[in-house]
Amino acid sequence: MGSVAVGGGAPVTVQSMTTTKTADVDGTLAQIYALSGAGADIVRCTCNEEEAAEGLARIVPRSPVPLIADIHFQYKLALAAMEAGVAGLRLNPGNIRKADHIRTVAREAKDRGLPIRIGVNAGSLDPALYEKFGGATPEALVASATHELALFEEVGFTDVKISVKASSVPLMIDSYRLLADTVDHPLHLGVTEAGPPPNGLIKSTAGIGTLLAEGIGDTIRYSLTADPVEEARAGRKLLEVLGLRERKGLDLIACPSCGRAEVDVIRVAKEAEAALAERNIPLQVAVMGCVVNGPGEAREADLGIAAGRGKGHLFVRGQVVRVVPEAQMVEALVEEAERIMAEGIEARLADADAGAEAEAEATRAALLGEQGDDANDDATRIAKIRDIAG
Repeated sequence: MGSVAVGGGAPVTVQSMTTTKTADVDGTLAQIYALSGAGADIVRCTCNEEEAAEGLARIVPRSPVPLIADIHFQYKLALAAMEAGVAGLRLNPGNIRKADHIRTVAREAKDRGLPIRIGVNAGSLDPALYEKFGGATPEALVASATHELALFEEVGFTDVKISVKASSVPLMIDSYRLLADTVDHPLHLGVTEAGPPPNGLIKSTAGIGTLLAEGIGDTIRYSLTADPVEEARAGRKLLEVLGLRERKGLDLIACPSCGRAEVDVIRVAKEAEAALAERNIPLQVAVMGCVVNGPGEAREADLGIAAGRGKGHLFVRGQVVRVVPEAQMVEALVEEAERIMAEGIEARLADADAGAEAEAEATRAALLGEQGDDANDDATRIAKIRDIAG
């Protein structure tokens, strides 16, 4: 897809779609740049009128990422978009149904070496297929894709990517599984019309994440009722947490908090995330509520902080390197992150504050009640609990 490889052993890529009028060149370009910055590898723009095609001709040379023209009903706009220089097309077979029109577009794409995505949508399925299969079933969606694919193959065009999207997560998953067993083409994953966050994020992650974990899918899109930048960020983050793309930015992990927490974990985590994200620090950072388990549970994190007895215990790869007052936890965390970025993790471990680990151990012991405990203390405590419980 332009400069971006899709399929085979290529990394799974993130797509999103502009929400501007494509004829608005500057507005569309601004959104494309924002999407690229948020992690989108490929961006789709609507080409629903002649003015949109003209806009694409001005946008394509200035775009930081390959652009796909989204074509719904007018096959002539697909031809115009190719003239505008787009990197690819998306055709909805439920909307462009005349075989001659489809072959014409495929011939032109073949001559230009330009790929096409067959974008099947459960909500716009050809009525004939809907009736034949008794609804928008996985078999109906895959039949729509293979029918279009057969028309492409009639003119020798095989540079194809396919999607079979649905707003129902189970239907989407079953459709892609069937499609993966039926064709040998790259697949674009998405739960269409997922809705606004957080529900839209949950539905999209459930569908896309399930399939990616099974090895199905080459490109993805979160279809959210939100700023498309949120789509790009969510898609990028999903690939990172699945280990399918290298982490580019901050990965903040935090305990969910509990009665053992010695600090307001939710507040500290939010403050830390905001401060570190501003600096675009590509580390895994942990915020843990209690020093008893925190450094151990988050020992794989590059950097972390755990609370205990009014203090923050800063740790690097599980080793406590510094202890600060609780009020300075976030400030110290940012300082340490910047230091690691400048000096490296090994250098920071080698320069751990003297006594930091011992102080953390003393705090752990105090919180665990290990100091001064004996069998008589235990027996007294148990007897008291029994009295309270009745």
